[in-house]
Amino acid sequence: MAHLQQTKEDMLLTGSVAEKNDYLYWVINYYVEGKRKQKWVPTHMKVKGNKTKAKNMLLDVRREWTLKFGVKSIDSKSSLAPEPQIVGELPGKVNADVAFLDWLYIWLKHKYKQATQQTLDDKQIDIVTYAGYANNLVNPIAPYFRQHSFTLGTITKDDIKAFYTEQLKRVKVTTAKHYHSVIHGAFNYAIDEGLLAANPADRISFPKQPKFKGKYYHHEEAMRLFEVMQGVKIELPILLASFYGMRRSEVLGLKWDAFDFTYDNFTIKHTVTQYSLEGKTRIHKKDKTKTQSSLRTYPLIPYIKARLLDIRAKQEEYKKLCGRSYDQEYIGYLCVDQIGELLKPGYVTSAFPKLLKKNDLRHIRFHDLRHTCAAILLANGIRMEQIQEWLGHSEIGTTSDIYGHLEFITKIASAKQMEQVFNMTMTPVDVLEKTKAANPKMTAFAMAEWVGFEPTVP
Repeated sequence: MAHLQQTKEDMLLTGSVAEKNDYLYWVINYYVEGKRKQKWVPTHMKVKGNKTKAKNMLLDVRREWTLKFGVKSIDSKSSLAPEPQIVGELPGKVNADVAFLDWLYIWLKHKYKQATQQTLDDKQIDIVTYAGYANNLVNPIAPYFRQHSFTLGTITKDDIKAFYTEQLKRVKVTTAKHYHSVIHGAFNYAIDEGLLAANPADRISFPKQPKFKGKYYHHEEAMRLFEVMQGVKIELPILLASFYGMRRSEVLGLKWDAFDFTYDNFTIKHTVTQYSLEGKTRIHKKDKTKTQSSLRTYPLIPYIKARLLDIRAKQEEYKKLCGRSYDQEYIGYLCVDQIGELLKPGYVTSAFPKLLKKNDLRHIRFHDLRHTCAAILLANGIRMEQIQEWLGHSEIGTTSDIYGHLEFITKIASAKQMEQVFNMTMTPVDVLEKTKAANPKMTAFAMAEWVGFEPTVP
């Protein structure tokens, strides 16, 4: 009889997915002194809609616990005994002895209610913000703290800093700060609920990183980009982002009702963003801009007006050709394809560098078109305050922080103006003679250095 070859999976602890109190658990089977035991590992996922996802993750969980059981003795008093049940709501019996990881999920559920306006709390958040919290909690926060036995009341600042130190080995400081938002927020919620007197995550310092400076195209590069983008799927997003310095979410959120073709202007008032939640990519549409200052009106120049009218006419033609097959969900949006589907944010971001590479253009990000707009404005003498309004920044400090290093371009024009005012068209010898007459006590070398040329040594 042929023997079946034993696979690595056959050597792992067995396991299954089970339900308890509307939540899914991974049940791992192991043995202690010849007796079969079970380890219930919380998935922190609701039963509805998540069974397949939990089953797909089971193999990795079996590997994780096989490794743990292989290096640690298991007995009835082990820290690997079944973990406490994850609490879905905030019952009165919860206190500072609740497992820290459990508390993080209690906090997350509270944030979901804020995002879906199910609370009277005036601190409402966006669903995209909630998705960011959820994704960071699922990975890497939950896997790390699942390996420790911290409770809400016993975890210390050093414990939290140890987590950040571990993560900084693989991610940037900005990403670690996103993890900090989850942990710090959960502690603040515990204080609000009277479970803690102080926040252990307060005053944790992260390493400083140099300020990010986005790349940008010079005028000639931008003109070359306008040539190669003609007729491509992302032509309209590129054109609007470059000329008006619009964000990706603002470009893709544009609707035809935002345009006034009689008085030649349009208003930014709707955005489209993309986020991932529970393994699925979702589109978030909202009649709201990033900040109040982002709600702004732009003039329509003849070229862009003509291009937009041409695109609108083609969209009407596509609607007739496709009939019922035309996507009705995004009727009224500018940035759609031939069958009416919205150009997804992720698609625009990935298609843009491919276009640049194909046409031998220097690599920049799609968001760098916003920087390109600012750089060209600065190079043509537009003041920082005007650029602030054009880009929709709420504070001039934001504009200066991002584009202050580009102001040297404007200083060249200022230097030329000063040159004309002070009649600095004389030769170095003329300047030296005038300087000598005005400053008889200055040495020849000092005067020469002051006026910017080397004197002849006698």
